[in-house]
Amino acid sequence: MTPNVRLTSRSEYALLALVYLSRHVGDGFLSVQTIAAAQGIPPKFLEQILLTLKRARYVRSLKGQRGGYCLARPAGEISLAEVIRLIDGALAPTESVSKYFYESTPVEKEKKLLRLFKEIRNYLASKLEGTSLADVT
Repeated sequence: MTPNVRLTSRSEYALLALVYLSRHVGDGFLSVQTIAAAQGIPPKFLEQILLTLKRARYVRSLKGQRGGYCLARPAGEISLAEVIRLIDGALAPTESVSKYFYESTPVEKEKKLLRLFKEIRNYLASKLEGTSLADVT
């Protein structure tokens, strides 16, 4: 995945769904339709996103009439950074300064540019890693 300081709609919808689930922790399992309607997310798109979140163990699901999704971990233990990395990949503005998705890029020839992009990466990562779902619920 290419690094992207700008969030994709997939990661925005993932965050919206997780925030909604964190606000309704005591309500049991919530249906895709309930979450989609409340947050303005296309239901089919949300289903795909929730499957990704389920595979990564951020949500649990239950099938059947009373089925749906709920958080698999406390909201305070899920950072925004980990969700965005799962969905979008690197938080860095260029792969050559990414901690988790490093690849060589042409900008590495200019050390001052590289230093600036590392500062941007560090600020963004620090802010998002230090912010949990509970902080934005």
